[in-house]
Amino acid sequence: MFRLALLRLAIVAALSFSLCTLILPAAVQASQCFAYVEDTPGFVPVSLSTARTAPSVEITYVNHSTFRLRTPAGVVIATDYAGYAGPGPVPTLVTMNHAHETHYTDFLDPAIEHVLRGWNPAGGPAEHKLTVDDVLIRNVPTSIRSWTGGTEAFGNSIFIFEVADLCIGHLGHLHHKPTPEQLAKIGRLDVVFAPVDGTYTLDLPQMIEVLQDLRTSLVIPMHYFGGESLRIFLAGMIEDFAIAVEGDETTEVSLETLPDRPTVLVLGRL
Repeated sequence: MFRLALLRLAIVAALSFSLCTLILPAAVQASQCFAYVEDTPGFVPVSLSTARTAPSVEITYVNHSTFRLRTPAGVVIATDYAGYAGPGPVPTLVTMNHAHETHYTDFLDPAIEHVLRGWNPAGGPAEHKLTVDDVLIRNVPTSIRSWTGGTEAFGNSIFIFEVADLCIGHLGHLHHKPTPEQLAKIGRLDVVFAPVDGTYTLDLPQMIEVLQDLRTSLVIPMHYFGGESLRIFLAGMIEDFAIAVEGDETTEVSLETLPDRPTVLVLGRL
């Protein structure tokens, strides 16, 4: 019943986004990531890019929850930006979440053209969907635990970057398993940046379940403190995912280079 409900929600979400393209400004492209297919691990839809050498996205793990993405058109994105985005030009766009001060900053370089906060300072959910050159950025709000022990609705966002025929997701400071509705809005994810500390964010058994539900091709862990939580996470993923260690903080990903078997890729040394 859960899978049937999830499939229906995915179809509704896809239809909703298709209808939205009829009224959205030309600067906003339609989402290509609503392809949540039951029991089809590693599914990727047919794309015109497969007829030629697929463009790639450069991904660098900066620190904590910050990744630096460089698109084929040269757009630079920093995720969970807290003031540092690694060496190189100032990012074109940054995303932020506010569970802790290590995930956002109020002191922004004026050269940053787009700042996407994962929460809405005015209340209610943050809503983002914009295209910057060759990348579409959108978000799916989730809730977080408050400092008083309650729940802060819409305090976090899962950001999705659609570029080079890839769907790349950053789970942010995820505190709960996404609902079927949220999974439908997320859609297909080829690459996922996942927090694996197991304490401040979602506990590791539930985080592993989330990544199994998403059936992504490539999981890149983040937000771990020392090696112990990372090792526990890898041990929990080893049955369903291959494990790879890059040794470097930077990798390039394209539709053609996605692994045949779902894989956890650790950027940098263990």
